[in-house]
Amino acid sequence: MNTARTLVLSVDRDDDVGYKARVETPAVGREACLAAAVKLGTADPEDSDTNAIFQAIKTYDDELSRGHDVEIAVISGNHLNMLEGDRRIARLLDEVIEKTGVSECILISDGAEDEYILPIIQSRLKVVGIVRVVIKQLPNIEGTYYIIKKLMNDPKIARTFLVPLGGLLVIAALAALFLPGISALLLVLVLVGVYLLFKGFGVDDYLGMFYHGLVDSLKNGRMSAVSYLGSGVLIIAGIVSGLMSIVSYYPNTGDVGFLYNCMTFLFGSLIWFIIAALVAVAGKMIDAVQNSLDVLYKTFVLPFFITAVGLLGYGFMIYFLSISPLEFFPFTSTEGVVAIIGMTLGGLVVAFLGIYLRPRFQKKMEAHRLEKIQREADEAEGAKNGQPVYHKVKY
Repeated sequence: MNTARTLVLSVDRDDDVGYKARVETPAVGREACLAAAVKLGTADPEDSDTNAIFQAIKTYDDELSRGHDVEIAVISGNHLNMLEGDRRIARLLDEVIEKTGVSECILISDGAEDEYILPIIQSRLKVVGIVRVVIKQLPNIEGTYYIIKKLMNDPKIARTFLVPLGGLLVIAALAALFLPGISALLLVLVLVGVYLLFKGFGVDDYLGMFYHGLVDSLKNGRMSAVSYLGSGVLIIAGIVSGLMSIVSYYPNTGDVGFLYNCMTFLFGSLIWFIIAALVAVAGKMIDAVQNSLDVLYKTFVLPFFITAVGLLGYGFMIYFLSISPLEFFPFTSTEGVVAIIGMTLGGLVVAFLGIYLRPRFQKKMEAHRLEKIQREADEAEGAKNGQPVYHKVKY
C-alpha cells in the first residue's frame, strides 16, 4: 500500500485565476480550490483553467475514496511574463510542500503550455501521474471565428502577435512611402527575422526583466535606475556616432560592402557602448555598496571584462579597416597593426588584472561578512545580558 502523501496539483501558468478572478494562490484544500474554480468560472465561463481545477477536485475525491493520503492545491504564475511566472510557481510550490508535507504529485494540466513547468515540479516532487483536461466541443466556422476573436482580445496574445504584426505593416508602408529605393518586403523580412531570433533566444524575457528591474529601481530610489537611464542615452549617442562614421568615411555607401559598413559603424559607436556598459555596472556596484556588500564581489570583475573586450574589439576593427582597400579611413595599415597589438596587450593586461584581484577582493568581502555576523552576535548577547558592546573602529 502506498504510504506517501500525494499532492493533486493544478497549475495555472498564465495566472488566469488571479488575473480574472482575483484569487490569491496557493489555494490549498478542497474548499479553497472549489471556491477558486467557482470564482474563475463566474468571471470567465469559457476559461479552460476552470475545468482543470474541477478535474483536480475530482481526482482528489477519487484518490481519497481509494484510501490514499492526498492533498489538493492550485498555484499560478504570471499573466504577462512567463519567466517571472515560472519563478513564482517554484516559490509557491515550495510553500505548499512545506505546509502539507507531500512527497509526490499528480499534475492536472489543461494544455501543453502548463507542462513547461513539469521540470520545476519534478525537481521538488516525484510526479506519479499527469491528467490532461481536454474540453469537448464541436468545431465549426462560427466557433473558430469566436475563438480567434477571444484570442485577439487577450492582452498576452495581443502583445505577442498583434503588436509586432501591426508594427511590421506600418514600417512596410512608411518604407514604401519615404524610402522608395529600399525594398519594403526585404525590410519586413529582416525585422521578422530579428523578432524571431529575439523570441528564440528569449531576449524579450530579458528585456522584460530589465524593464521591471528599472521600474523597481526607480520606485526604491536606487542608483542603478539613474545609471540604466544614462546607459540608454549613451547607447543612443553611440548609434548616432556609428551612423555618422559611415556618412563621414563612406558617403557613397554603394562603393563599399555591408561588412565594411558594419565595421565602420562599430568603429564609431563601440566606445560609447563600452562607456554605457561601465555606467550600468557602476550603478549596480553602488547599489551593492549601499545595500549588500556581500554580493559586491560578483560584479567586481565586470568592469575589467567589459574594458578588455572593448579594447580587443576596437583594436580589431581599426586593423580590419586600415588594411581594407579603401582610401577614406584615417589609419594606415602600419598604424592598424600597432593598434591591434597595443590594444590586444592592453585588453589582456586588464583581463588578467581583474582575474588577479577578484579572489583577493572576495576574501576581503568574506572577512567583512564574518565580522558583521560576529558583531551582530555580540550585540545580541550584550542586549540579552544588559551590557553595552564596544567595537574597535579603524580610522
